[in-house]
Amino acid sequence: MFEVFQRSLAEKIDLTAEELEKVQSYFIPKKLRKNQFLLQEGDVSRYSAFVEKGALYSYSTDDKGGKHVVQFGLEGSTIGDLYSLLTGEPSKLNIEVYEDCELLLLTVENRAQLLAEVPQFETYNRLLIERAYVALLRRVEGTMGRTAEEKYAHLLQERPQLLQRLPQHLIASYLGITRETLSRIRGQAPTR
Repeated sequence: MFEVFQRSLAEKIDLTAEELEKVQSYFIPKKLRKNQFLLQEGDVSRYSAFVEKGALYSYSTDDKGGKHVVQFGLEGSTIGDLYSLLTGEPSKLNIEVYEDCELLLLTVENRAQLLAEVPQFETYNRLLIERAYVALLRRVEGTMGRTAEEKYAHLLQERPQLLQRLPQHLIASYLGITRETLSRIRGQAPTR
C-alpha cells in the first residue's frame, strides 16, 4: 500500500532503505469507502492523509446545507484540515470520500517524532507545504475576478484530471458557479 508514497518520497528526497522503513512505520494505513468521512465538521482533525488510491474532497456547508468544495485529494496528494490539526480547534470542514480510498494517515505526534528521527523527512514535509501553498495561490488566482468561463478554462489547464473523475456538481462548487452554468460552459467548449 506504500507504492505511490514511496514514489513521492523518491521524487523529493533520498532515503536509505532503513530510513524508508522508519518513515513508513509512522503512517497508519486506512481504507475508506465511498461516502465515508475522513473528517466531519465539529471534530478536531487528528491526521493528515496521503492518498495512495481514490479521491476525496473537503468542503464547508452553509446555513442552507449547500456544499462549498475547498479541495480535492487524488492519488499522490495529501488532504486534511491543517488548521484544525495544528491548533486543536474543531474543524469547519468535512472531508468525504468520493471514490474508495487507500490512505496513509500521519498524526501530529508521529509527524513530530518522524521529523526528529529522519531529518530528510523534514525536507520532504517542507516541499509538500510549499507545493500546497503554491496550489492555494493558483486556486485563488484562478477564481478571483474571473468569469465562470475563465475559471473553467483555468481548471481545464491546471487540473484536467478533476474534470474526468469528479461529478459536475462538485466541480461547479469548487469553481463557485452553478451546475447549470458549468453545463452550459462545457457544452460551448471546444472538444480536445
